[in-house]
Amino acid sequence: QVQLVESGGGLVQAGGSLRLSCAASGHTFSTYSMGWFRQAPGKEREFVGVINWRGGYTYVSDSVKGRFTISRDNAKNTVYLQMNSLKPEDTAVYYCALPRGAWTTSPSGYEYWGQGTQVTVSS
Repeated sequence: QVQLVESGGGLVQAGGSLRLSCAASGHTFSTYSMGWFRQAPGKEREFVGVINWRGGYTYVSDSVKGRFTISRDNAKNTVYLQMNSLKPEDTAVYYCALPRGAWTTSPSGYEYWGQGTQVTVSS
């Protein structure tokens, strides 16, 4: 059974940093891309970024480009989302997710999701 567990969320002041982790189990983790999404209250789930299975390719949305980076450690079955220069508009629940096949920016393309971790950025 596939399980994704996010951690590392919390409350941080604007301009601060957080690193989220996504630990995976029950899956051939190292052969799949991993995506990050976020969802703010009253808003749709938003694509944040993705990393390919080798870790040599990452893509992040324009809204976080230059501030967020994604990395992975396949030996630990863990993907990371480093978030710097945080803004109040980054406040959301952050999710990691495994795609059904090739990665996509659409949430519908992802089969497995973690429970999410709350990130709150105060102004």
